[in-house]
Amino acid sequence: MPDGLLRLAVFLMGLVLVGAALLSAVRTLVLPRAAPDQFTRLVFMLVRSLLGIGLKRARSYRQVDGLMALYAPLGLISLVPGWLVVVTLGYMGMLWAAGDLTFYQAFRLSGSSLLTLGIASQDGWLMTALELSEAALGLTLVALVIGYLPTIYAAFSRREAMVTMLEVRAGSPPSAVEMLSRFQRIHGLAQLSAQFQAWEAWFADIEESHTSLPALVFFRSPWPDRSWVTAAGAVLDAAALRQSVVDLPTEPQAALCIRAGYIALRRISDFFGIAYHPDPHFPLQPISVSRLEFDEACARLAQSGVPLKADRDQAWQDFGGWRVNYDQALLALANLTLAPESPWSGSRSMRSMLPFAVKRRQS
Repeated sequence: MPDGLLRLAVFLMGLVLVGAALLSAVRTLVLPRAAPDQFTRLVFMLVRSLLGIGLKRARSYRQVDGLMALYAPLGLISLVPGWLVVVTLGYMGMLWAAGDLTFYQAFRLSGSSLLTLGIASQDGWLMTALELSEAALGLTLVALVIGYLPTIYAAFSRREAMVTMLEVRAGSPPSAVEMLSRFQRIHGLAQLSAQFQAWEAWFADIEESHTSLPALVFFRSPWPDRSWVTAAGAVLDAAALRQSVVDLPTEPQAALCIRAGYIALRRISDFFGIAYHPDPHFPLQPISVSRLEFDEACARLAQSGVPLKADRDQAWQDFGGWRVNYDQALLALANLTLAPESPWSGSRSMRSMLPFAVKRRQS
């Protein structure tokens, strides 16, 4: 290949690398919608593989949680040097193609420009333009990351406020049965409507934030026995039980909460390529909760004084009809995030991962 064509090909390859890095940063840090990016996915998969070495040796869930708490922060931090390396290589190719430089000199000049070190420089309009554009791009990437962190932590704080308050109403780990029982004893089941309305807004919030800021999915709660996934499952199960089992007039807000919940979980699942049935019908599509578990839950509710419908078979069919809408997505997200043990959600993923099931307190 003639030298001129070789230099043109290298210049174009470098330009493509720089453009790909910039596009990846825009998709990850700027674009306010779900936009999967292959480079970001690759970096997070690499970090997950490295943490997987420690996860295989974990002997308790607390150790698992401690390692997974590092996953999202390490992934985000690793993106910055990853982008910078790609930009450095891209400009290295363009500088080599545009000037009479060796590969080492082009690499040194590219690194100096990107990091604004000033240890190397070249004369000429094209070389100066490349140096200045690389310096501007490096500063832009750093500024984007700095601006991104307050946004992601603000969304995390909003999410965790509701998860924390749920412990007061549903115990730790959260349980739908415990939630209904406590409201029966303390507030009265009529007060559940306000809770379902608040959680409907919460589901709308996480649908937007956890797809436009996907790293949030892996940000863990401050305490090992809390998780946004198990909290979502407990609230959705409480709404499903309220609609199917409790012998009171139908609660429209519970139905709206369930719909908002399964839409949110499905949208997040879509982002991560998680498969689920788009239009499930119970019992054609079974749920992960067994009839025995359902009957045990009803017995506990009856002991707490919750009025129950007499036709238990119909109640089971109705509960399955609600649960089937979010069952697959809920359990898949629990597996994806290695959520803690929790009734009807997290425990089903953890039992297959750890050599033993970690028992939790019920408060």
